[in-house]
Amino acid sequence: MFTTEFLLTSLVVVLIPGTGVIFTVSIGLMQGRRASLCASLGCTLGIVPHLLATLLGLAFIMHTSAVAFQALKYAGVAYLLYLAVATWRNREAFSVQEVNQPGSVASLVVKAFLINILNPKLTIFFLAFLPQFITAGAESSMAQFLGLGIVFMAMTFGVFALYGQLAYAFRVVVIESPRVQAWLRRGFATAFAGLSLQLALTER
Repeated sequence: MFTTEFLLTSLVVVLIPGTGVIFTVSIGLMQGRRASLCASLGCTLGIVPHLLATLLGLAFIMHTSAVAFQALKYAGVAYLLYLAVATWRNREAFSVQEVNQPGSVASLVVKAFLINILNPKLTIFFLAFLPQFITAGAESSMAQFLGLGIVFMAMTFGVFALYGQLAYAFRVVVIESPRVQAWLRRGFATAFAGLSLQLALTER
């Protein structure tokens, strides 16, 4: 079940920069080390509904129902556009304090959670990806599926947390210039807008 092929494939999938990675890196740069961990946790928790949907057969509905797929897709597009606009309009200097308030922590986790839960491709990805590594004929196929999902989530959190910590280290060394901050903010806003366009053009 936990074959080398599964682990390597999962690692490659997690390492590929996507919406969650960009969000985590942006948070690490703008708000610090602990904030990036909150973002990593939120993105990882956002995987849970997709795993459950796949287990319950909802992934099949998502795959066959154009209406369900489009509804979730455009909710994701709208959310990414919201992040793009909010990031672009933010004129505050990058925070030098770590996130400590429970409300701030919860807000970051929820924002990151929404990034993954509003991506319909993730459910279909699990429908196509994880079953390949379940041992044929095994009675505990559901337990195997959950085990594979948990390992994938653990790898996601570890890689995203690493991205966030590296971003924070970069921030400490380089980002002292308001001009650099402005360009980075615009770059992240543009990235979120581009990802929303990519999602909008995505077909099942």
